[in-house]
Amino acid sequence: MRRLGLAVALCLLPVLGHAQDRAQTLADIRAELSALAAEFNALKAELVSTGAATSGAAGGDALTRMDTIEATLARLTAQTEEVELKLNRVVSDGTNRIGDIEYRLCEVTEGCDPANLGATPTLGGDAGGATAPVVDAGAAPTTDTTGGAELAVAEQADFDRAKEVLGTGDFRGAAELFATYAQSYPGGPLVPEAHFRRGEALTQLGDTAGASRAYLDAFSAAPEGPLAGDALLKLGEGLGALGQVPEACVTLKEVGTRFPGSMAATQATLAMQGFGCQ
Repeated sequence: MRRLGLAVALCLLPVLGHAQDRAQTLADIRAELSALAAEFNALKAELVSTGAATSGAAGGDALTRMDTIEATLARLTAQTEEVELKLNRVVSDGTNRIGDIEYRLCEVTEGCDPANLGATPTLGGDAGGATAPVVDAGAAPTTDTTGGAELAVAEQADFDRAKEVLGTGDFRGAAELFATYAQSYPGGPLVPEAHFRRGEALTQLGDTAGASRAYLDAFSAAPEGPLAGDALLKLGEGLGALGQVPEACVTLKEVGTRFPGSMAATQATLAMQGFGCQ
């Protein structure tokens, strides 16, 4: 029973602890709970078969305590499954919203055929449970957004070249370079910033629809990243400028919900007032 109690305690720590290891997925937790339940059932069967459960050798009313532990395991398993279902619903809803915005942006973009739009990537992609560093969402995109990840020499050089072109005022060239960068290094740590800077370049060119799509790409690539708040803000502003006011209001409201207290949230509130959002 002491060994089983220790196993239960070790299992509860990653499930209920405030400092839970974020690299551990819900599937991992559920697998551990299943393994612990199997071990528990084996020990319970052993106690019953040897008579230890009623002889007092196990330390009192062992079966009663084991029934309590079994109920706790079942409750934890159910809670894990409930969290997983809620997470899947959030991801599905967010992906559908992004897909709808992509469709509407395509409708107002010259030469874009909504019928040719591919499937919308799952919100957040496969992040493997890792989280981006938390910084001020309203800050200018000049900080390190790689999260400490190492970049290939060519990857860093291509990104720096695109930044240099942007700095010279060649917005068309910069937008093309950042688009090429994102296509060449999919999933790279600088891809969200590349999309964001492409949006900035296209904004300078007066291409509101293209810029909005770039900001949407930046947000989709890292919904919790350091540029996510600004990307969502600029996406909402762009939708409003394109006449998609209801969608703009929903998007701008999401900025305050996701990034409360940030400069982006404050600017989103002002933008909502300008669009007459309810």
